[in-house]
Amino acid sequence: MAEDRAGSAPPASLKPNAIGFVDALVIGLNATSPAYSVAAVIGPIVALVGVYAPGVLFASFVPMLLIASAFFYLNKADQDCGTTFSWVTRALGPWTGWLGGWAITMTGVLVVGSLADVAVSFGLMAIGLDSWADNTFVRQLLTVILVIVMTGLCVIGTELSAKVQNALILAQVAFLLVFVVVALYRVYAGTTSFDSVRPSVDWLNPFGAGGAALTSGLLLGVFIYWGWESAVNLTEEVEDSATAPGKAGVWSTVILLVTYLSVGFAVVAFAGTAYLAENADEEEFIFALLAEEVMGGWDWIVLLAVSTSAIASTQTTIIPASRTALSMARRHALPAHFGRINPRFRTPDVSTWWVAFIAIAWYLVVNQISENALFDSLTALSLLIAFYYALTGVACAVYYRRQLTSSPRNFLLIGLGPVVGAGLLTWLLVRSVIDMSDPANSYSGTSWFGLGPPLVIGIGIVLIGVVSMIVLRLWSPAFWTERRGVVDPTLMDGKEV
Repeated sequence: MAEDRAGSAPPASLKPNAIGFVDALVIGLNATSPAYSVAAVIGPIVALVGVYAPGVLFASFVPMLLIASAFFYLNKADQDCGTTFSWVTRALGPWTGWLGGWAITMTGVLVVGSLADVAVSFGLMAIGLDSWADNTFVRQLLTVILVIVMTGLCVIGTELSAKVQNALILAQVAFLLVFVVVALYRVYAGTTSFDSVRPSVDWLNPFGAGGAALTSGLLLGVFIYWGWESAVNLTEEVEDSATAPGKAGVWSTVILLVTYLSVGFAVVAFAGTAYLAENADEEEFIFALLAEEVMGGWDWIVLLAVSTSAIASTQTTIIPASRTALSMARRHALPAHFGRINPRFRTPDVSTWWVAFIAIAWYLVVNQISENALFDSLTALSLLIAFYYALTGVACAVYYRRQLTSSPRNFLLIGLGPVVGAGLLTWLLVRSVIDMSDPANSYSGTSWFGLGPPLVIGIGIVLIGVVSMIVLRLWSPAFWTERRGVVDPTLMDGKEV
């Protein structure tokens, strides 16, 4: 790779230096879909912990920051668009690495259709076409069209994708800022029709509601930060690829924290805990319910915030899955077809379209079962996310194991921090499995094989992955002979050899 980045890249490579640090940062932010994410969890979290919801959002940030540190240092040593797949393979071996890559690709498949659905629904409501949003056929048709359009943007080029993302993040942040300012102004002016309460610093105490409530709240809160690593998946296409993508990932988590806390304080203060708890099952439509109350005739601003958030995330969520598939194909861990790079646009067109088409099929098929089944499939995301984030944290410490004692900084930021983050996520993974095993805790409330549908979906994805891995091992054994290694000390500062 060193010669590819130092000189002109060959036609079979991704386009180097296509975007800069700011573009990568924006893509990392948009991949999390901030407005949609905070709207989706604020009601359920308030139902669990009351006014301490901002504290839970803050506590959820901790494992994300620790794992972001792992991404930063692993990217220094290996600027591979496959990120977790490549790094875990180097540190823990090909079998574990393959499963990490499989988990990343499947997260895109599970969530892209739902994000596009939210984007369409809120966009239609913003322009007064509520009847279209309520029409299942129209909404699903527009959702499929949106996925195809955003996938096309991903294929046409990273530069165009970055420009679109820059516009969407500006619109999203502007809309959210207006909402926060107006909501807090009305709270202090006493002009709300809710049981509003003035914000307090005490709300930042995550332990205020007790241990059990904190655990359940963290299960919800930690996953709204998911997606920031999209910036690192673009490492081969970002200027200063050894450090800029990792920094973009770290800064994404920090900016998300500020965004979530601001919106969390505004929503809890304006609506009060009773209203939010009563409407917790509305999930992302909390903003739709509050928009008219907060903004009056300008409620379309809030609806557009959620719509642009979901549109942006529809596009950026495809990036990690497609780049991971590309990396896996280059290492012969997937059929070579998935490693094709468009000679004109220098993007992984085959893997990108495959992710989109499978995501569309999943969205349409699961919707035929029920809308609740779609929500159950999204709940299963938590298992996959916790799994590959935790793997990345462990891989960081293992890959750098000979360098951890060379300085306190290395020990804390490369070793202890990522391992603690991995431990927290593993604990949340176990808690999620326990929670999902009870069918009553699912959206549909039905039993699949005696378990909750989200857990069955998660187990099914893992089993399909294991079977696929064994078949590929027999069909193309080259990748599976790779040996574990340790970081080259000369790469500690991001220098290539």
